[in-house]
Amino acid sequence: MNSQDVKNAISGVLVVDKPVGMTSHDVVQAIRNGTGIRRAGHTGTLDPRASGVLVVLIGPAVRLSEFVSASDKRYQSIIRMGSSTDTFDADGKFTSEDTPVTVTEEEFEKVLKNFEGEIEQTPPQYSAVKVKGRKAYEMARKGEQVELEPRIIQVHHLEVLEWAPPEVVVDVHCSSGTYVRSLANDLGETLGTGAYLVGLRRTKSGRFTLRDAVPLRKLQEAFQSGDWYQYLIPAAEALGDWEARELDPDEVEDVRHGHRVKADPDTKLDSWVRGVSTQGELVALLLCMEGEEEGSREWQPKKVFF
Repeated sequence: MNSQDVKNAISGVLVVDKPVGMTSHDVVQAIRNGTGIRRAGHTGTLDPRASGVLVVLIGPAVRLSEFVSASDKRYQSIIRMGSSTDTFDADGKFTSEDTPVTVTEEEFEKVLKNFEGEIEQTPPQYSAVKVKGRKAYEMARKGEQVELEPRIIQVHHLEVLEWAPPEVVVDVHCSSGTYVRSLANDLGETLGTGAYLVGLRRTKSGRFTLRDAVPLRKLQEAFQSGDWYQYLIPAAEALGDWEARELDPDEVEDVRHGHRVKADPDTKLDSWVRGVSTQGELVALLLCMEGEEEGSREWQPKKVFF
């Protein structure tokens, strides 16, 4: 097996602490350059102004993207009241300024609680959401009116971490697809003061936290020294919160060829598990379906990695 074949066989997760100033794509490109592996992708964009947890899948593990991308996210956000911008963050032009902030912490927390749960949120005009095949921010920069449809998001928890008006630090635990910038803007409108996002740090993405993340600078040093593999997390851990179904060697062969394997009769239909080998390697993602015999259940391979 030549060196390129070895690289093509590498599969796993690199959890990066993205610095401010880089796009998520910049980080992926740095990983491609450093590893020599072209197949790489992140699982949820972080704006250039934002820092923190960026999960990058490499090799065959990129096929987990749709599942990992859908995971919940957690952020530490700095919101400034008293002004609003057209981008809902500090990069934009002011649409309102110098509104007096007389809101108390108790009043702020009361309004904050209204944004918990299942809510409707309209993405910012300056976002990568596509409208008829074009990115909204490209249209907005050209002065075109962008009409974005509201979407349903889930905000699990909001908590004030630091109260220092006009700025407040808020912990945001939310579903994938939530725009914290929009949350800041909507908060400002409800409070009557205006508000925009001045700082954002992602502290958790799915099961990965800042504890799992390696600063990009440190990772790039490891690329130079050739020992970056120490930071590679096995693909099976990317969905570590999923139940695992251990497959014996015969079942591994069956699954590799797309054949079903038995499930317990009381297994819930349409449930998912990770199919792992006895060595703990990710073999496939399995979906529970009805078996041929009445009342039986079987695991159908949906994505095979082994």
